[in-house]
Amino acid sequence: MSEQELNLSPTRPYMTRAIYEWLCDNQLTPYLLVDATQPNTMVPEQFIQDGQITLNLAPHAIHALNMGNDAITFSARFGGVSRNLYIPFSAVLGLYARENSQGLFFDPSEYQHIQNNEDALKSSTEEKPEQPKKKSSLRLLD
Repeated sequence: MSEQELNLSPTRPYMTRAIYEWLCDNQLTPYLLVDATQPNTMVPEQFIQDGQITLNLAPHAIHALNMGNDAITFSARFGGVSRNLYIPFSAVLGLYARENSQGLFFDPSEYQHIQNNEDALKSSTEEKPEQPKKKSSLRLLD
């Protein structure tokens, strides 16, 4: 993989937003397939099956949907209880229509290079000894 490819942002957030809009424009029910085992994923654990959860993202079923570049956030009711959900894009496996399964499923390895880069960055910063902090000073000028 070239250096330029490693610096490109993932396509998953952009494609997810586009498919979501397409599904809603065609009056289809958007279902989000999530890998619930990914770090920082906050979904109702009682509905996870085989490490995955499928969430209904129909506009009438959720509140305060935000699809940024890092994660999808929204609130929804589960068993009558409102829950705030946080799904990092590394956990998004696909977005498809309930009615006909049309949509888009993602390459699970798309975020591996990002995770590897973050791990390398963490290890390189951990190895450096902490620099002593400079004492701040204030000088009055006449």
